[in-house]
Amino acid sequence: MSTSHDFSIKKSLAVLVNPHEKVYYLFMREKIKGLLTLYLTFCKIGIMTFGGGLSMMPIMQRELIDKRHWITEDDLIDYYAIGQATPGIIAVNVSTFIGYKQFGVLGGIVGTLGIISPSLLIILALAHLITSVSEFPWVQKALAGINVAVASLLTKITFDFCKKTVKNLFTLAVFLASFSLIYFLKIPSFLVILGVIALGILVHFINVFQEKRARPSSTTKENAQKANEKPLNASQISEQGDDNA
Repeated sequence: MSTSHDFSIKKSLAVLVNPHEKVYYLFMREKIKGLLTLYLTFCKIGIMTFGGGLSMMPIMQRELIDKRHWITEDDLIDYYAIGQATPGIIAVNVSTFIGYKQFGVLGGIVGTLGIISPSLLIILALAHLITSVSEFPWVQKALAGINVAVASLLTKITFDFCKKTVKNLFTLAVFLASFSLIYFLKIPSFLVILGVIALGILVHFINVFQEKRARPSSTTKENAQKANEKPLNASQISEQGDDNA
């Protein structure tokens, strides 16, 4: 008992003597606290969400934007777009992006573990029961009700997502074309996503090129100013000489 007490006293004295060690200690304590908050936040999101990654958007908005101010609404939309365009589960991808933005690589790992921990533990606990109870009629009715509720939730989220991303005629045209290719022509979604990415990059470079053409260079402006300047006649030169005198 006395040994541990003496050790704590020596450690406290060392921190007081060495201010750099105190700063490092405070930094590590705040970082561990932040990582724990990150893990618990994504655990909460994972526990309270049904229906997949898109259905997590409302609670992510409340927890990450309104409550903790970690990201903006535009950031969340961008993360969802990137998460949809990259391989893997969209919810895991989004949690990885947000964790990485907050605490780097370690934050990305902690965010990923936080979002998958509830589902993993629940599935492990219920795995042996699913095969035995899935044949009961009340279980089937419950699952059917959950599916309808999730479908209505996803529909609302889709409309909200469209209102935030479809802002002009061009984005409306891209939305309708993408939906038609996927729904009517049965084009694989990843091909449509790759095509839209290429289109977005092309539009960006076209806009940059047009801005450069519309904005004259400084040399062109100087030449235009010199061309507009009229040469002084003899009377104007004599008047300037009188003024100087």
